[in-house]
Amino acid sequence: MVFNTTSAEVIDKGLEMQSYLSMGKQIAFCIFGSFIGYLLYLFGYEKLIRYAPVLYGLSIILLLLVFVPKIGMQINGAKRWINCFGISLQPSEFVKIVLPIFYLRIMHKNRSFKEFCLWQSIIMVPIFMIVVEPDNGTAAILLSSMVVLYFITSVKWSYWVIPILIVSCIGVTMALSMKHVSDRIHIYLHPEADLLGKGHQPYQAKIAAGSGGLLGRGLGESLQKYNYLPEARSDYIAAIYAEEFGFVGILFLILLYMTIAMLGFRIGFHAKDQEGYYLATIFTFIIAFQAFLNLGVVSGVLPSKGTNLPFFSQGGSSLLANIFMIAILMNIQKKSTEIVKPA
Repeated sequence: MVFNTTSAEVIDKGLEMQSYLSMGKQIAFCIFGSFIGYLLYLFGYEKLIRYAPVLYGLSIILLLLVFVPKIGMQINGAKRWINCFGISLQPSEFVKIVLPIFYLRIMHKNRSFKEFCLWQSIIMVPIFMIVVEPDNGTAAILLSSMVVLYFITSVKWSYWVIPILIVSCIGVTMALSMKHVSDRIHIYLHPEADLLGKGHQPYQAKIAAGSGGLLGRGLGESLQKYNYLPEARSDYIAAIYAEEFGFVGILFLILLYMTIAMLGFRIGFHAKDQEGYYLATIFTFIIAFQAFLNLGVVSGVLPSKGTNLPFFSQGGSSLLANIFMIAILMNIQKKSTEIVKPA
């Protein structure tokens, strides 16, 4: 599908580039990610938790580099990428892995409210940096994952539920008073009101998905990919998939993500210790939640947030991060099935 959408863009725009370039990069990231993922599988999640402070420090350094001239890359007004030997990487994608591991390393039961607030202020540092980039979609995913972690690790409700409700009420009140926020809500509800602006992609995505019908137009037969739907290879690739494979194809795709979620939670339930249960649960949630957000945006149920479809959209950093999470899940599964021999 990455080759399918990018090759059409090359032909449509007459770009001076090879039609196989994007697909080649995605395959290269997949091979490299599988190699590093295998090393993580051998390394083990227990050691990752042990070295969590080091990983946290490295993630902060990478997030700082996006603001350094000649190293950080600005695309469409956002500073989310760094140039690493000619390859663009998005550090915020790897924070999705590091933050839950760091949380499990520093959080223990029976902490006082003061200690909880102190450690949470440290955890919120990379999330704040991601908001500044800005990358609101990734920040929302990280905040949601933290809420899930609070719940499954049995943090006292009074520590986080009440503060979240207060902050949410204040945030919603302030946001609704801002004109650009109210305009965005109006466009989300009525994308046809701004077809030449922010409503263009959601509107064209609905056309693409709807024109697929029950069985779709057929592989390679999409019309919307010819620049009618911009950036179709990333956030809206599912719309092109729906156009070519129809309702049946989308059901199959959703079934695949449901299977990943089911197996991931099953690994968590059978983990040998609490840390394995927590990591398996939160990584499975992150993968499934990203799929839910992306498909929700493509279908018009949710407002656009720029979230990739895991293992599907073009994006090397996203692919690497998702492969790493699967590798850690596999290690948790391996540890849970190991038979401890008596001394």
